[in-house]
Amino acid sequence: MTSIARIPDTSKKRVVIVGVGFAGLRLARSLSSRNFQVILIDKNNYHQFQPLLYQVATSGLEPAAIAFPLRKIFQNKKHIHFRVAKFLAVDQDMNCILTSIGSIQYDYLVLATGVKPNYFGNRNIEKYALSMKAVSDAIYIRNSILENFEKALSADTEEEIALMNIVIVGGGPTGVELAGAIAEMRKFILPKDYPELDFNKMEIYLMEGANRLLGDMSLKASERSKLFLENMGVKVRLKTIVKEYDGNIVLLDDGTSVRSEILLWAAGIKACEVKGLASDTYGKGGRIVVDEINKVQGTTNIFAIGDIAIMISEKYPAGHPQVAQPAIQQGLQLSKNLKRLQRSRPLIPFRYAEKGSLATVGRNRAVADLPFGSFSGFWAWILWLFVHLMSLVGKKNRLFVFINWSLSYFTYDQSFRLMIKPKTRESP
Repeated sequence: MTSIARIPDTSKKRVVIVGVGFAGLRLARSLSSRNFQVILIDKNNYHQFQPLLYQVATSGLEPAAIAFPLRKIFQNKKHIHFRVAKFLAVDQDMNCILTSIGSIQYDYLVLATGVKPNYFGNRNIEKYALSMKAVSDAIYIRNSILENFEKALSADTEEEIALMNIVIVGGGPTGVELAGAIAEMRKFILPKDYPELDFNKMEIYLMEGANRLLGDMSLKASERSKLFLENMGVKVRLKTIVKEYDGNIVLLDDGTSVRSEILLWAAGIKACEVKGLASDTYGKGGRIVVDEINKVQGTTNIFAIGDIAIMISEKYPAGHPQVAQPAIQQGLQLSKNLKRLQRSRPLIPFRYAEKGSLATVGRNRAVADLPFGSFSGFWAWILWLFVHLMSLVGKKNRLFVFINWSLSYFTYDQSFRLMIKPKTRESP
């Protein structure tokens, strides 16, 4: 493959970052033009704020509110070069990566490609279930939910039930927040849009294989979130495994089944595989094993940060939580260590500063685990709103989200109930 043109040669060390999620973005913004030339590779031309994807999926926000163009972020950073490309493999012998648009040489390579859904080898669930890891996934889920209610208007009774029911698999933050948002749609939005349908027939199921929701949060947060959801009419089923799904029937491990044409999969994730690394580089969940400075095991100039990396320590024997804060902190710490490498100074081990966990269940309902304690309800919800609002990239995005949230709160409405489908080019 030929090298990519129009990236100038320079005497500066070249850092190639693959993936511009929370970790990759933080790293790129922290590397100075004095020391480095930075090459960013991503399959999308935007950074997406994943914690709010569920609001796009449930018509609460427009996609542009939680996505920000990468070229706009870096338009004044002349030492940063961005290319939209698919990452293919690493060639460690040649110190380059292979992409869909050519090869790129590196002095330091940083892998921040994130994770993808884990279907645990079930081909039918992978085929028929809907997952939510990107803006395009969220739009597809929104289209599917709205389209099913349009179909339900002319369906017979049995088909109507399958079209209206929604099953969510996975009781982590994504599953809990999806269930709460859909329950609020059922109560405040859908009966006004579809007065001909009886929404007493609509069931929302949240299936979780463990014995409680929000397994990474406190027991108090778990119990409160379950109570909130049940009060909203969500059928929470713990210690329940989805065994099979054919697009219409959800088969459970106890032999019972649920009719639903929408199965939202939030039950597991696994790291994206990186071709060109040794097989013993991978740990639990397919994550890349790194040392305390995020250097990939068995390499000298390759690093991994964010969800794709697993750093084993006494405090985190299964690696750090695969959420935004560890990724952001690893990106910042690696930027400092790369600068120290340039000056031949000792490197500083990464130490995760736990700032707490938040999950919202709906209007005025959220749970919070903070270093000083746990609480839930209205003030946890206000904290959730503030943290997520301030974490968005771009002042305009924060303003738009704040306006949309305010209008939704006071009007009990969601403005983005649009079925937008990509146009396909017709064959001649």
